[in-house]
Order: sequence, then structure tokens, then C-alpha cells
Amino acid sequence: MTPIGRMFHSLGIFILKTTIGQQIALFFRTVASLFASNHNFKNDSRNIILQTYFTGAEIFLPLFVVAMLFGTVTIIEVITLMNKMGLADIVGDLMVVVIIREMGPILTAFLIAGRTGSSLTTYIGSMVINSEVDALATMGINPIRYLVMPSVIGGTIATIVMNILFGASAIGAGFLVTKGIIFITGNAPNLQITWGYLSSEIIKALTIQDFVFAIVKPLVFGIIITTNACYQALNIKRDIRQVPKATSRSVITSFISIVLADVTLSLFYFIGYMKNLSTLI
Repeated sequence: MTPIGRMFHSLGIFILKTTIGQQIALFFRTVASLFASNHNFKNDSRNIILQTYFTGAEIFLPLFVVAMLFGTVTIIEVITLMNKMGLADIVGDLMVVVIIREMGPILTAFLIAGRTGSSLTTYIGSMVINSEVDALATMGINPIRYLVMPSVIGGTIATIVMNILFGASAIGAGFLVTKGIIFITGNAPNLQITWGYLSSEIIKALTIQDFVFAIVKPLVFGIIITTNACYQALNIKRDIRQVPKATSRSVITSFISIVLADVTLSLFYFIGYMKNLSTLI
């Protein structure tokens, strides 16, 4: 082996010994399991659908409440800022940046990490403790394909759908609550806002990048959450007391990874942010 080959070989071994390297390896093993010769399309589809429902439908109510409250606060703050500083032409840009580009995907991912990620770790971790995962392997069933693959695919699909619903709920329900506050208080906040104005400004501010990243960000976040949850569960020591520790570790690790991934993906907007900032200064 050449010196360069030995260097890359050593680097690969080093990466695989790290937690992030092992999680990446688990993800690729999950993808590879899709092409296994002994696959059962009917069972796989059913498991993916069940995981999608588990991740999405059961978290919809708390997600809707958080989106509604967050959207209300954002709309009130943006309109108030517009009235004070005369920035009527950037209302749509602020709404898109805050709700659709940044905080919407992050809050959605946090909710799913706290709900689905913790549940996955507890569920699979309990199976590891009870030697059920070993039993699956003994019966010739690939645990990666049976447990991890539906969790990753179903969880990621649900994260994408929930992110879209979060943005729509934050804008739509947030507007309705804002109008309710204006009606009840007799417009004490002195807000002047109509749905036609708000929706048209948001539509004008949306770009092709926003539509792309509305899929890419939750796609990356969903993979991170589900892969990390399964990894933490599969690496639990054979001690029932380790399950809650692995669950909390799964949630905390997901939160940190989501923020790091968001910062990395947001670099694509950095030049645009700087250009917009220079026009305001």
C-alpha cells in the first residue's frame, strides 16, 4: 500500500472509532439494507408507514400549538418593528427568514427529537436489554433492516411533512390569533395588518432556495435524529439502568447536532444576508 493509501486507511479507521463515524456507518448500513436480497416490500412498507404515523400524527397537536404561539409572537414583533422603523418593504423577508428558513425547521426538529428520538431509543434499547435484537439476528432477520431502516425513513418523511405544516400553521394560525388579540384589545398594540398584505409579502420574499431548503433541512435533521436515536439504543450496555441515560444522551446529542447542521446549511444564505444587511445600514 502506498503512503497516501496508508494515510487514508488510517484516517478511515480513526473516523470509524469516533461516535460520529459510527453513526455515519450505521446510516450507510441502513441504506444498504434496502437492497438486501431477502427484503419483504409489504412488511417494509407497513413498518415505514407506522413509523411515519408515529412520528408525525402523534406530535401534530403540540407542534401546532408551538407553531401558532411562535407565529403570533413573530407577526406581532415584525409588524411592531415595521411601524417603529418604517421597514414595510422587508416584512415578508423577516417572516421568511424567521419562520421558514431558520426557527421553523429547528423547532420542528427539536420537538421530534424530544418525542420520537427519545421513544425510539427507549424502545430499541429495551429490546437490546431483553436480548430481542439478538433473537432477531438468530432467526435470520437483519435488525438494521427491521428496526433502524423503517425508523430512519419514516421519521425523516414525517420530519419533512411536519416542517411544512409548522410553517403553514405559524403563518396562518398566528395571523388569526393576532387578529383575535387586535379585536379583543380594541387594537391596543396599534397593529395594522391584513391577510392579503401579509401573504403577498411572504410570497414575494420566497425564493427557489427557500423551497429547496424546506425539504433539505428537515431531511438532514430527520436523518440525524433517527440515526442518532437508533445508534444510542443499539449501543446500550446490558443494564436496564442505562436506558434512561441513553435516552437523555440521544435527545441532547440530537439537539447539538441539529444546531450544528443548521449553522452549516445556513452558510448558503450567508452572502445573501450580508447583501441585505448592507442595504439597511
